[in-house]
Amino acid sequence: MASAQQIETGGAEPAAEISEDDLFDVLANQRRRFAVHLLKREPDDAVEIGEMAEQIAAWENGIDTAEISSSERKRVYTALQQSHLPKMDEAGVVEFNKARGVVEPTPALTDVDVYLDVVEGREIPWSEYYLGLSGVAAALVSAVWVGVWPFTLLPEMAWTLAIVVAFAFSALAHKYYTAEMEVGRGEEPPEVGDK
Repeated sequence: MASAQQIETGGAEPAAEISEDDLFDVLANQRRRFAVHLLKREPDDAVEIGEMAEQIAAWENGIDTAEISSSERKRVYTALQQSHLPKMDEAGVVEFNKARGVVEPTPALTDVDVYLDVVEGREIPWSEYYLGLSGVAAALVSAVWVGVWPFTLLPEMAWTLAIVVAFAFSALAHKYYTAEMEVGRGEEPPEVGDK
């Protein structure tokens, strides 16, 4: 389940400014997130609405594009054309040419990195993990400071090193995880793997 979105603007200011509210509004719908993923995979190319509808229908149904029915494709196509793409165009995320049936990402979209915090099953969000790790570190420091056995068996510097290693390892794991959850990276959107 996608529980939150983090937004980071990369490098220079985007050519067309997108407000954070507009971007969150665009990302509030799974079909629009799938469209963003598809466009970020091919940032220099225009995508025909038919191709987009076909791929999104396949992702929604967890099947290959060759297996989707015409009704599944038409349902997505209609929703994209009448609702989602005009809304994305109005927000400045895409340029949607309805007459030609072509969608292009704007510079503002290509300059924004979007990550999904996907939490499956019994997993905990990273924010709760770091709170727990901080609590354990604080308890460990307190036990060493007070001189509780067995924490007196190792020097204070060893415990300090253990805490630093735990946070460094956690930060590396988190960095790898968020890179995998970046919208537009990989063949499928991050949400498709959690169905």
